[in-house]
Amino acid sequence: MEQGPYRIGVDVGGTNTDAAIIDIAATDLGSRGVCASSKTPTTTDVTSGIHRVIENVLNKSGVDRADVLSVAIGTTHFVNAVVEADARRLKIDGREITPLNPAQIRSTALAIKETGITKVALVGVFSPLDHSGLHEETCKTLMQLTNPTLQIVCSHKIGGVGLLERENATILNASILTLARRTVRAFENAMVRLRLACPFYLTQNDGTLTDADTAAELPIKTFASGPTNSMTGAAYLACLDRGGGSEGQILVVDVGGTTSDACALLPSGFPRQAPNFVQVGGVRTAFSMPEVLSVGLGGGSVVSVDSDGDVRVGPESVGHYLTSKALVFGGDVLTTTDVVVAAGKARIGDKQKVEGIPAKVVEKARDRIKVILERAVEDMKVSDSPVTLLLVGGGSIVAMDELKGVKECINPPHHDSANAVGAAIAKVAGEVDAIKILAGRDERVVLEEAKRQAVEAAVARGAERGDVDIVAVEKIPLQYVSNKATRLIIKAVGRLARPGPGVSVKERTNEFTAVNGEIEDEEEKQFGRQKTSELECSFQHSTCLDIDSYIPDVRDGVWYISPVDLEFIATGTGVLGTGGGGPSYLQYLQCLESLRESGEKRMRVISPKALKDSDICVFGSWYGAPSVSGERMPAGTEIMTAIDYSVKMSGHLHFEAVVADEIGGGNGMSTFPTSVHFDIPVVDGDLMGRAYPTLEHGTPYVYGEPITPCALADGKGNAAVVLKAESNRRVETMLRAQCVDLGLNVAVACTPLPGKSIKKYAIPNTVSQSWYIGRAIHKARRSKTNLIDAIFETTPGHLLYIGKIIDVKRDVSRGYTMGSCTIAPLSNDEIDNAMSSTHTPDESRCLIIPFQNEFLYAAYANIADPDDMSNHKIICTVPDLISVLGQDGEAIGSQELRYGLRVSVIGIAAHPLWTGDERGLKVGGPAGFGLEMEWTSLGAYTEPRSVIDEFDVARVHGAVCTVD
Repeated sequence: MEQGPYRIGVDVGGTNTDAAIIDIAATDLGSRGVCASSKTPTTTDVTSGIHRVIENVLNKSGVDRADVLSVAIGTTHFVNAVVEADARRLKIDGREITPLNPAQIRSTALAIKETGITKVALVGVFSPLDHSGLHEETCKTLMQLTNPTLQIVCSHKIGGVGLLERENATILNASILTLARRTVRAFENAMVRLRLACPFYLTQNDGTLTDADTAAELPIKTFASGPTNSMTGAAYLACLDRGGGSEGQILVVDVGGTTSDACALLPSGFPRQAPNFVQVGGVRTAFSMPEVLSVGLGGGSVVSVDSDGDVRVGPESVGHYLTSKALVFGGDVLTTTDVVVAAGKARIGDKQKVEGIPAKVVEKARDRIKVILERAVEDMKVSDSPVTLLLVGGGSIVAMDELKGVKECINPPHHDSANAVGAAIAKVAGEVDAIKILAGRDERVVLEEAKRQAVEAAVARGAERGDVDIVAVEKIPLQYVSNKATRLIIKAVGRLARPGPGVSVKERTNEFTAVNGEIEDEEEKQFGRQKTSELECSFQHSTCLDIDSYIPDVRDGVWYISPVDLEFIATGTGVLGTGGGGPSYLQYLQCLESLRESGEKRMRVISPKALKDSDICVFGSWYGAPSVSGERMPAGTEIMTAIDYSVKMSGHLHFEAVVADEIGGGNGMSTFPTSVHFDIPVVDGDLMGRAYPTLEHGTPYVYGEPITPCALADGKGNAAVVLKAESNRRVETMLRAQCVDLGLNVAVACTPLPGKSIKKYAIPNTVSQSWYIGRAIHKARRSKTNLIDAIFETTPGHLLYIGKIIDVKRDVSRGYTMGSCTIAPLSNDEIDNAMSSTHTPDESRCLIIPFQNEFLYAAYANIADPDDMSNHKIICTVPDLISVLGQDGEAIGSQELRYGLRVSVIGIAAHPLWTGDERGLKVGGPAGFGLEMEWTSLGAYTEPRSVIDEFDVARVHGAVCTVD
């Protein structure tokens, strides 16, 4: 059989560097073409370790260096440095938001030059979508023409939609540019010393390849390539990339000395990507990362026995001291490796040294190992299909028994080097991430064009055209739009084409040596540490104090807001968002900024009881689509502008306070910057007591108070009004049309109302309620106590269900995101490690939760056929609050629901304004959403406690501790 050519894969880990060499003409053989593999300790200088391990595999295999087509390297080097240290698609409907101002860009570039700054992170609105970062690239060109020495990183090359997270990722990337270039140059030098003239690549977080030059500019995209390489390498070695190798889903568990990393492989052969954002070095970022679950089980995990005979496995580990500390090697620590040998499942070390371990201990340890692995498998499943489990890594011998839910367990050949094999067989990808307007268009034609673009992108990056396939198609309808705006994410993947003649390795190395603007590695690490420290200090205030002893600053009936208060309120508004209301995090950051700049104007809250009947209260909130608000940063003037117009149109000459339209989600925070701007207090209450999808759901409007005239305003000076409408529902449709035209990121303000109406129709003390809920969650996290019980101690409610999401359906109807979520019960063993409670949920049925942005009702259903509505038992409906919480107590929005999440579902009784009168139920109950069911009462309503009443120093004794 013809041999060669060959590809070499290398994985540079924190402890070891692995390499494998693959004959790409012999991949159908049992060894999958792996000619040799090797492992060596990772060296400080990186270069010598890579040189040694590649030299080893070349010598073992006898492969001629001239037959090596490429070298692909995966590394965690860059992330370790951080931890230690076309314009048609710029607006959601296709219009450019604002033209670039060349003069302003040039003057900014000159100002940057004067400061001595050499690196710039450039971030533009919606830049990752299908206009190819047009504004960012144009801006970059103009800046470098003015200041040629600038090193500029454009955010559209870094991450997806989510401006703040993408900005953070771009800044981190810019901060390690010099380190990245040095590292890539070190890799180049290793290639020269090895006399390998082939090109080399680096593997990225998603399992695909990038050339060395690109990796030097975008190192952040290689942060998590190590685990990805292990996963894709495992599937390849087990022959599961051929199609038909396994039915159902494939999970990979890579067992090391201390931990096991579990990940689900998608049908594309790539790992499932982490949703939303990821934390890197304590910084919230948005870029492609595999979703990996690490559990404290490895070959060196310590096995301990307590006085009652109970056996515990891990998470402590002897790590790389296994060969000196484990019993089988003459040490004095009982480890999982000793258990494996004692059970007769492996021949390692001296078996006689573990013969004294009691059989009962071995049995219990095996059971515990089995439970840990079973739980990891269950947590990482992507569906209820049968599971094929691939076990790789040096510690995989600890898996001794059949696992529940696993139909087949495979320990492939060369499993020790799965990470290096994954690097060697990595492919090239092309991706299209675009928002398309599908109204009036043939969706199939739009989709096929997007697929073609993805294929061309893969070919342009080096894929062999005839081998490129579409591996992923994702369609995400946008919320609150009527033109069927849909985000399309298409991924195409192909085998790396054979390289043609090009620049020699030596020439490439010389190019890297000429890099300008060199600074010491320690400076790079210090910059990264400083950035992380600043962000942590700005965003995580409650970590800096003892929550139990913290007392809010309340004096003479006025609550003066601190950063800690804002953090608690933001967490609480998420819970009261009942699946909608938009994310609280961005509004929380804006509130912090407003608080910093408040000067003599104090951010403050008063009780509804403090209002005079004649006091005028204004309203202002964000209005649009959460998917847009997460990308388009506001000017910060929108709400204030809308309020100004609403006040003028209503004829009022003064106003004394601001009230939130809805306390749920981000809008529950939007009153605080307004309070500072106008120097007026926030009223402790809101017009919904939760989140609802439309303005007509405000309680005063339900009971006949006027809603018009209403004003809309964006951040560019545009404003629109609705002076009068035949019904409150018509007000909503008229405003929505204007909102879409202005880009789905605007503010709305309804006509002001007098204090008399607010005291009569607003839901009282909901700002306080958010604060108490948030404080309870943060305290429970820190003390490791039960989260649900902590919430209910402040806000009485009911635990409706604990389970795991097994299905999510979504569609767009009438401009709203519609859908349903199905949650299945957990086993008793799983509940012990979830958010268990003294309440006992029904565990023989699943739970169905339909939503229209917000959750509409919860119903028990038959697990065998959850869609059969005839078997549904309704247990909670709107207007009562239904909230879905993650394992950390944070609320999960309807847009964030996905398979596999472990959740707790809670219900909270709504205010009598919603439930005690037919007018409330008609608008806010099931009938208001077209549901043919009666309202199902959750129980009696309990008015929230008041922070002002509890902590006012005029009423209570004791010292006051404030945080400025």
